[in-house]
Amino acid sequence: MDENLFKRRKANERKLLDFGFIKEDQTLCYTTSIVEGAFQMSAVVLPEGKIKTRVTDAATGDEYTLHLVAGTCGDFVGKIRDAHDCLLKKIATLCFDPEVFQSKGAKQIIRHIAETWRDEPEFLWEKFPDNAIFRRKDNAKWYAALLTVSRKKLMPDAVDEPIEIIDLRLAPEEMSAVVDGKRYFPGWHMNKKHWISIILDGSVPWNKICFYLEKSYLLAQKS
Repeated sequence: MDENLFKRRKANERKLLDFGFIKEDQTLCYTTSIVEGAFQMSAVVLPEGKIKTRVTDAATGDEYTLHLVAGTCGDFVGKIRDAHDCLLKKIATLCFDPEVFQSKGAKQIIRHIAETWRDEPEFLWEKFPDNAIFRRKDNAKWYAALLTVSRKKLMPDAVDEPIEIIDLRLAPEEMSAVVDGKRYFPGWHMNKKHWISIILDGSVPWNKICFYLEKSYLLAQKS
């Protein structure tokens, strides 16, 4: 199984149940026929979010494992491997949400936005999978962007290390009083007259992030 399919993804129980998984104790289980009904494939999502699969011969009930052995080839094993991998890709895409951001601050923001405005992060750029935006439902205007950048991009004298930041709208007349080059910065990759960046390393208290997030959401309504 290609572990990269589920790398930085988190199981979504509601989506798994909608897909056809059945909850059994602490696990979620799904079984279907593959290769024209000749085999049964089961997928089990464990409590920690990992997924395990099992392929069995529909006639005998014996487990089949050759599709998992690197280097094995042939039309028969190829059909089973293709069916197995195709189903896994479908489950990963439809039932597991991207979990790109690792910082406590970014996760809090994603959860807060979902609870407050029912908006989810949108990953718009294939070349930049670590970047996402949030937009209002009523006018599709962006009000926040979560980005992964080098700390040096905001602080030239800092260590060159990846950090997570949030870009938020701010009224131009408030910029000079807020941007300090230590906790609040001109918006990275945004119009610096209208956006600020905050590093999500705990240097800015959560209540302040919520305060500026609310401002940004309201400003997006007016723009």
